[in-house]
Amino acid sequence: MVFTPPSWVPEAPSNLPDDIPISQFMLNEKYGRKSFKSSLAILSPAEISGKSYTVSEQAQRVAHLARALSKELGWEPNTGTEWDKVMGIFSLNTIDFMTLAYAVHELGGIASPANAQYSAAELEFQLKSSGSKALFTCIPLLETALQAAKGAGIPNDRIFILDVPKEITGGKKVPFKTADDLIAAGGKLPKLEPLKMQKGQAATQTAYLCYSSGTSGLPKGVMISHQNVISNILQLKSYEKDIRDKWETDTELGLGLLPLSHIYGLVVIAQGTTYRGDEIIILPKFELNSFLNSIQQYKIQTLYVVPPIIIQMVNNHSLRSKYDLSSVRSLFTGAAPLGTETAEDLHKIYPKWAIRQGYGLTETSTVVCVSSVKDIWLGSCGSLIPGVRAKLVNPEGVEVTALNEPGELVVQSKSVVLGYLNNDKANEETFIADTDGNGRWMRTGDEAEIRISPSGNEHIFIVDRIKELIKVKGLQVAPAELEAHLLAHPSVADCAVIPIPDDAAGEVPKAYVVKISVSRYRR
Repeated sequence: MVFTPPSWVPEAPSNLPDDIPISQFMLNEKYGRKSFKSSLAILSPAEISGKSYTVSEQAQRVAHLARALSKELGWEPNTGTEWDKVMGIFSLNTIDFMTLAYAVHELGGIASPANAQYSAAELEFQLKSSGSKALFTCIPLLETALQAAKGAGIPNDRIFILDVPKEITGGKKVPFKTADDLIAAGGKLPKLEPLKMQKGQAATQTAYLCYSSGTSGLPKGVMISHQNVISNILQLKSYEKDIRDKWETDTELGLGLLPLSHIYGLVVIAQGTTYRGDEIIILPKFELNSFLNSIQQYKIQTLYVVPPIIIQMVNNHSLRSKYDLSSVRSLFTGAAPLGTETAEDLHKIYPKWAIRQGYGLTETSTVVCVSSVKDIWLGSCGSLIPGVRAKLVNPEGVEVTALNEPGELVVQSKSVVLGYLNNDKANEETFIADTDGNGRWMRTGDEAEIRISPSGNEHIFIVDRIKELIKVKGLQVAPAELEAHLLAHPSVADCAVIPIPDDAAGEVPKAYVVKISVSRYRR
């Protein structure tokens, strides 16, 4: 049985652009975004950095940075393939994170963001796997970046710096060109030849190469096309229209503190909101005081968070009571399940907030379903968004046809990605071909149920995880990766890593280790 969005959900846009990069879709008014004049300042950071750009200013910075990178790296817009122009991005959140990604897209390249919490070995793996030819980092992460880049064969003259607030860097200077240096230089260079895409190319060309453990195993490169992201941005815009109409607003202020290297931050926060003309206040990283202070200072209306942040808010009455959070209308949570009890606790504290939970994956770039303000059911991940269809399949491979019956969630959407890089086995296990023109199907590895809400709409509840992943503060941890580290120790004969519940992190890993016997040492 195929489940579809409720009848009140608008239809998904049928004619998706298929011959332009994301950069042009986001920074050109003719593709349906909120007009530059009516948009709020884009990716405006909190006072700690003091920077703010309009959409027009960001578009100019993108053009200048693309020119400078073309000169520095020899990358031309219509020469070679996207795989010749892979840019690694290893940085804390910064106002120019998306400026860089769009500049790479203007050159026909791929942006490959990496988790800012990576060790040098983890980053080196991604740089090698992705085939990154250059790397942008920030001063606090520079030491790790240099070690990883050396191991991946990226020379120092292809390492650049994204600016983060002086409060974080301590005003430290380093002998590497910064994004601001390059943008200033690019402003003096001649215009580049415009990027030309053939019809259909945006649907097949990789724009972002993000890393995910998928349903099992070690991190894999997820090839996300330009059209995948464009599709999800438009799906979200259609779904959110009723909400904007209800609140009688076209634009709003949101808080962006989640990592822009994570698909939630990259698509939903950095692009889905700004396409609609919203202003996003960027924080480099999460700290509860600065988080609450930013809400109060900037009169934030929508919070984009993960469950561990909600848990901290609920458990810190003395701290949260110091701040005026009355401007908040809604809270959007994702990346890991929000327990019903935690949601109810938050609702008791802030009864006027619309507590909305969404569900998505890197492989669906990003959102599959989300709560609507007209039908919030705490504990649910909401209803399917426009253009998404879903099935539930039991362990015997039979489709579930009844409500309130569990099965693996299998979803179809134009936002389902191209696949995993150089991994035929994982692709075969995860993706099902598009046979009707509505996008590929993806086996999510999550067990779900479809339940009818008190309002009469079908809602998705994630009830268990089939895939071998541990979600720590919304981030994926692959048991196989931890087991490989443990097995490298000379005293470990065997091991197994499992998830255990944790109030603050959602889940944390627990390892069971079999030691090598003393008799083996004596041989």
